[in-house]
Amino acid sequence: MMDLTQPQWVRHTVLHPFEGFEDLRWKKAGSLKYAAVIVAALFVALIAYDRWCGFQFRPLPDQLFSILPYLTRSVVYFAAWVLGNWAVCTLLDGEGTMKNICIYSAYALIPYIVSVFVNVLLSHILVRAEMVFFTTVSYVGLIWTGLLLFNAVKAVHQYSIAKTAAAIALTVFAMLVILFLGVLVLSLFQKVYVFFYSLYTEILYRVRV
Repeated sequence: MMDLTQPQWVRHTVLHPFEGFEDLRWKKAGSLKYAAVIVAALFVALIAYDRWCGFQFRPLPDQLFSILPYLTRSVVYFAAWVLGNWAVCTLLDGEGTMKNICIYSAYALIPYIVSVFVNVLLSHILVRAEMVFFTTVSYVGLIWTGLLLFNAVKAVHQYSIAKTAAAIALTVFAMLVILFLGVLVLSLFQKVYVFFYSLYTEILYRVRV
């Protein structure tokens, strides 16, 4: 079995979607640091697409910039995927740990991230009539990432093809549940904060009076 450096393992898994993750699992390779860098790159890519893409391909109205939507679409969604997949596959006798799920899933995102940056560059070179090239890059990135993610789940848990498809579908459902509960918890904390802040201001007002 090959003995590769971490950057070489990343390239190997991306360029060899069917055996790359099996090799990664066999050698117990993969790095959480690289996974964190990849998720951070996804965060930057989403900002770049919305803010720096050519106006012919991504016109946006003037508005105040907020970092929260991009954190949600990158870090929060990714964390929900990892937690949901771990929870579901634990019940389905999956062999993957949360660490490996995080690493493999992050590596699978690379084609999509690259396609976003490529499209940002192309948006300043192409004209509207050449939209087909822009769209093609997007679809290639999405399909490639989808294929890698499927094989990542299959390899990390040692599932069959049918069980992998079922695990991914259940993971998506688990993500929705996690995000829904997260919204409820945030709403609860917000109401508690507003209550105590109102109580504090009322007490402060009466003390001063």
